[in-house]
This record gives sequence, C-alpha cells and structure tokens, in this order.
Amino acid sequence: MIEKSYEEIKEGSVKGRYLPPEMLRPFLDQLGKKFPAEKAGISVEGRAIEKFVLGNGPVTVLMWSQMHGNESTTTKAVLDLMNAFHNGYGKSDALLQKLTLIIIPQLNPDGAQAYTRENAAGVDLNRDAQALTQPESKILRETFRKHAPAFCFNLHDQRTIFSAGSGPHPATLSFLAPAADAPGSLTESRLTSMSLISAINRELQRLIPGQIGRYDDAFNPNCVGDTFQMLSTPTILVEAGHFSGDYEREETRKYVFMAMWMALEYIASGGYKEEASAGYENIPENQKTFFDILIRNAQKVKGEEKPPYNAGILFREELRNGSVHFRPEIEKTGGLKGYHGHQEFDCLKEADLQRLRSMKEITTLLAEGKPKKTG
Repeated sequence: MIEKSYEEIKEGSVKGRYLPPEMLRPFLDQLGKKFPAEKAGISVEGRAIEKFVLGNGPVTVLMWSQMHGNESTTTKAVLDLMNAFHNGYGKSDALLQKLTLIIIPQLNPDGAQAYTRENAAGVDLNRDAQALTQPESKILRETFRKHAPAFCFNLHDQRTIFSAGSGPHPATLSFLAPAADAPGSLTESRLTSMSLISAINRELQRLIPGQIGRYDDAFNPNCVGDTFQMLSTPTILVEAGHFSGDYEREETRKYVFMAMWMALEYIASGGYKEEASAGYENIPENQKTFFDILIRNAQKVKGEEKPPYNAGILFREELRNGSVHFRPEIEKTGGLKGYHGHQEFDCLKEADLQRLRSMKEITTLLAEGKPKKTG
C-alpha cells in the first residue's frame, strides 16, 4: 500500500509552510544527478526557474507548483513524487517508460521567498494566462508549447475555510476540471479531466472519506487551467486544503502525493478511460463553512450574560523571522448557523470556557477586537 510506504518516500529536508528557494536547493541538486535540472528562465528578481524531465515515454504530463508563492503544500508533494522516482519506488521504472514528466517545482520563486501570492511585480500569475505580462507566465506557456503535454496538473493550496459540501468535513483536497468556455461545455478534454479526477477521488475516498471537494468551476480565460483546457489539453486543478490539526500541511502533503501517484498510474494504464464523468459530478462542491476557531456563546468570555453571540475566527498567515505565524482575526459574529470550526468552544461548558481563557491571544481579541462581519 502506498500509504504505508509514504514515510520512506517523503523528502525530509523540506517541511513546513515556508519554502524559500534555498530550502529546495539541496534536494534538487541531489536529484540532478539522475534527473538534471534544465533552466526554463528567470523570475522578475532574477531567480532561476527550473524544470525537470523524468522518463521518456510517449505520454507527456506537465505539472507546475507554487505559481502562488504562499501555496507550498503541493511543492512538498511534488518533491516527494520526484523522490519516489529517484529512489525507484514501486512501479517507477515502468511508469517512466510510458510517461514523460515535465515538472516545474516552483514557478514563482520570488513569491516563495517573500511568502506572497503574487510575483515580485505584484501580479497574480494565475490571472496572466492571456496577457502574459510576466516572465514566469511566459516560461510556463513556452514550456507548454515546447512539450505539447497530453495532461496538465495545476497545483495550488486553498484556505482553511472550505468544506467538502455543507457537512462537517474540511476539504482536505479539492479538484477541478476547468471549463473551456463560459457555458461550461463538456468538451473532449474536459471530459477526460473529469474521468481522471473521478478515478482519483474513488481511491482517495478510502483514505479520507468525505474530505474531497470540487472546486468552483466559474470560467475565467485569464486563469492558466482554463486557458490550457481551451487549447484542448486535459487539465486538472489540485487544491491542497486542511486536515484536522495540520496547519503545517504535512498530512495534506501526503494525500496530494498519493493523488498525483494514482493519477500517473491511471494515465499510464489508460484506466481513467473506464471512468464515467458522473463520478466527478458527484463530488460535493466546496463551500465556505469553516472557521479556524468557532466560539459559541462568546459573550461568556467577558463575563456577560447577553446578548449571546458566536464568534468565528480565521488565522491570517504572516511571515516572521523565517517562519509562518498564524495571527487570529475575528471574521464574523452572530448566530453563525451552518458554520463549523476546526476548533470549537462552547462557553456554556465550564471546561471549554477555562480552556479558552488560557488562550490569551484569543481572549484579548474577543475583548478588544471588532469583527469584519456580523450576521
């Protein structure tokens, strides 16, 4: 079982949320002895953007990660994937005889260094697919043009707010077969994307049941996935989300790796062709129903009796001294019916109230802070 083998596959030199380019360097240099890096271009600030070619099979798969610099989970999973091939895990050799993998581990190294969504010019690269104003966008498009992939994987992180449907489960992974037009037509390439996602989902449900979501499919031609789908290349968006207690996203990382490995096996075997698109359509759509902390009867923290209210708190990620700090903010107060918390406290319960009062940053926030929204 791939799950049992993961700890042997995981690249231990890269961990946490902050992945500046120099953290990747030792592993990529070691990898280069078997899979040499190719310089695809340079970023706005002059950092090298590298691609790696694994295998020489007839089916080409292009994947890129961290086009948003503060979305690092899939980068860790991609390094695990490359490590698995480097070390000859499982059916590695057979896969690389059928597939050619083109991997850009870190498309936005400047954003990775600064821990920002945008590149150094302040541009969201995933809104630059048509204008191609940025060197990083041009590098990705040129890589796509040169290698003419049969499949593309657009790898991202999503916020902790997402649930898989309206239930009490976080969307640990979300997938999308991007639309190729505004009506969301079921083009041949989109149906292929749906079939592959359906196969991956069926496997993952055995491991994290109820924690797979379907990402919003609103069409935007400025997004890279939509553009590549428009160019008739099956494209899969992968969004790494929250797993209970896993703010460093090391557990989520594991499931992203597994999803990618499963996808490559299905592509190599052609097994995805046996999947019906209905399997994709049955994946529940993401909904925004989670707070990082949900406090019920929050008025009790201040010793008040009424009016009763609930408080939803979200963490804001900030880079401090080379690590990511999670600063709480009150996002919303009110009844908050239908919402969930990754941590929940009911201040009518004495144990919850005392536990909450020991969390000084939270109690200070409740005493002094103002919510962004009420409702």
